[in-house]
Amino acid sequence: MNIEQLPIINLLLFMGMALAIPLFRRRHFNRTLLIGFIVLVLVIISSAFILNHVHTVGPIVYRFGGHASRLGIEFVVDPFSAFFTTFVVILATIVYAYSCGDATEGIEEKEYGRYYILLFILLMSMFGILYTNDLFNTYVFIEILSITTCSIISIKRKKETYTAAFRYVMLNEIGSLSYLFGVALIYMATGYTNITLVGAALENVWALYPTNILIALGFMIVGIGIKAAIFPFHIWLPDAHSSAPSTSSAILSAIVVKVYILVFAKLLFRVYGIDILNELNIPLILGIVAGVGMVMGSVFAIAQKDVKRMLGYSSVAQVGYILLGISLVSISGLYAAFFHIISHGLMKTALFLSVGAIIYYKKTRKVNDFDGLGFIMPVAMGVFSIAALGMIGIPLTSGFISKLNLGIAVLDKGQVIFLIVLIISSLLNVIYYLPIIILAFLKNEKYKYRLQTIEKTPKMMLIPLIVLGLFILGLGVFPNMLKELIDAAVASLIG
Repeated sequence: MNIEQLPIINLLLFMGMALAIPLFRRRHFNRTLLIGFIVLVLVIISSAFILNHVHTVGPIVYRFGGHASRLGIEFVVDPFSAFFTTFVVILATIVYAYSCGDATEGIEEKEYGRYYILLFILLMSMFGILYTNDLFNTYVFIEILSITTCSIISIKRKKETYTAAFRYVMLNEIGSLSYLFGVALIYMATGYTNITLVGAALENVWALYPTNILIALGFMIVGIGIKAAIFPFHIWLPDAHSSAPSTSSAILSAIVVKVYILVFAKLLFRVYGIDILNELNIPLILGIVAGVGMVMGSVFAIAQKDVKRMLGYSSVAQVGYILLGISLVSISGLYAAFFHIISHGLMKTALFLSVGAIIYYKKTRKVNDFDGLGFIMPVAMGVFSIAALGMIGIPLTSGFISKLNLGIAVLDKGQVIFLIVLIISSLLNVIYYLPIIILAFLKNEKYKYRLQTIEKTPKMMLIPLIVLGLFILGLGVFPNMLKELIDAAVASLIG
């Protein structure tokens, strides 16, 4: 087997599992779950091998049918795509393991098979988005991801899930068409859709077609902005998070939204390049949007009584942190953005899965009902607290390192105003996260619970939670464990 074929095999493993699930008997569904877990482990091994290869040997380039780059479909797996596909599949495996324990919260038993079919198609589309080196093929994978995400949101047979899914699909189709129109304008100006060729051609045609290229960038920023829930295009996200199963919410916030942000980064740095971005003042515009989102997302989160809606609005603020790092258009800014993608992915997955365990056991999602939960659910609330403290930016958590990196990157660019916004946003995080921790562990007046060593929650739900908590603390204590990988990802993107 040729090493260039491994990325294709990863996609085929996901698609093959999705096609095989309907063939398995429903009464032996545990075997189906085991096979799915094996597939995920195989992809993790394959992705780790690819990651090592691109660091030691060089990027993997695969051209379908042997056609030239300007004519055919091309996959380019470099340190950027190899690192983030590995992160995606590891985090997805943790969520998958958890879902085997909570029986995919709120989903009817007859829908289990469909849920996992959608999950594997979703993973296939995200890998395709990160692997492909073509703007139009990116659109194709984005469409698959959008339709699959809509289906995974609406799989619970409830009115609110259908409403949230309808809002999601309408807004995201607007985003898809906006992105596609931008691609068409770029093709008119350059004659290419291959990202490498477009990037080289734009340097020459920028002076000839400035209007086309500017309008194309505007449409593509809006299109990806809707899908990545960048403020003010976030209005679909809180409803989607609150209506979907907790496992789906974790995948949406921790993985799907991040993949769209990575597409955004590829668009800015590989297609347009720093010189054109600076000439158009795009970094300043993105910085302002990021700063507003960081503050307003937290303000909206403070007002929420439903914990899942609160976490949804929190994601809007956290996307602002990542966008701020990208808007700095610097190596330190991109490093901070990429580190926060990893950190926030771990923390938000831990938060949603912890809430899922609470819903599983207590059948409540109201913030006011968290009174004393730390006494009867010490593991779930303990991991929730670790992740929440990380979101605030408390030392010894990955969230602290994220904000420290971002603060340093902002100061390197001399933009003190954004450091002030970062501090304000962190203080707002305290307002809505810290009271939940206090309510769970320091107040027990409502129910007068007695302390239990472990809650009555399936081990398949507890083990992923513990793993996530250890990852958050480990990355906070040893932040340099990923430094080489993130540095290489930044270098491959920004040159």
